[in-house]
Amino acid sequence: MINIKDLMRDLNEIRIVSPLVHNITNYVVMNNTANALLAIGASPVMAHAAEEMEEMASIASALVINIGTLSDPWIKGMLIAGKTAYKKGTPIIFDPVGAGATFYRTDTCHKIIEECHPSIIRGNASEIMALIKHDIKTKGVDSSEASDTAVEAAKELAVTTGAVVSISGATDYITDGTTVMAVTNGHEMMTKVTGLGCTASAITGAFAAVNRNYLMAATEAMVVMGITGEVAVIESEGPGSLQMNFIDELYNLDETTIIKHIK
Repeated sequence: MINIKDLMRDLNEIRIVSPLVHNITNYVVMNNTANALLAIGASPVMAHAAEEMEEMASIASALVINIGTLSDPWIKGMLIAGKTAYKKGTPIIFDPVGAGATFYRTDTCHKIIEECHPSIIRGNASEIMALIKHDIKTKGVDSSEASDTAVEAAKELAVTTGAVVSISGATDYITDGTTVMAVTNGHEMMTKVTGLGCTASAITGAFAAVNRNYLMAATEAMVVMGITGEVAVIESEGPGSLQMNFIDELYNLDETTIIKHIK
């Protein structure tokens, strides 16, 4: 169970200390991700050049690695940042975007997991399953599987990697390999806005920066994402206005709203 007082403690801590969240993320979502982190109270930095990775990772409170727009120079930077963060004990959130779509992506995922030891792996069902089962194919960067079909794969991945695994979907599942948390907040319209999954990874980074119980941090992040989406949809006529309203509702999220909507 999520304790709402603990969730509010962590949300308020993010707003007070404004943890620096270092994002190595894709071109598609940089603006969305940065604005979401600012709205929740964190301090985003978007940096991927290998030449500054060691310094940047050394000062960050959390590192988010997202392979959405992948290239060899970016992989080099990701590995440097990941190894630096791991040595420093900084939480690492890994978003294996499109794992299973190509060998290049899937192989890169395994390399990052093996060399950087992420604290939390957050993806959709197909991506999580592809990290365990070689015959799983993703639909580009979209999931071809429902989230509940990936729970056993997520538990196995958590056990083999030591990471908490967070699956997004109609129901979000978060597991450390033993305990499984389920979050049913959210709205179908959220799937029509590109990058909200990537935003979930960034918000997970903010919570991991203030709560080193990564199972709880990852669950709190998905609760916040889901509730914010539900509330934002009420005022939205479609995906375009949802993007704007999501940022506003994330900024204004309070305990009353969380108590009213949490599932």
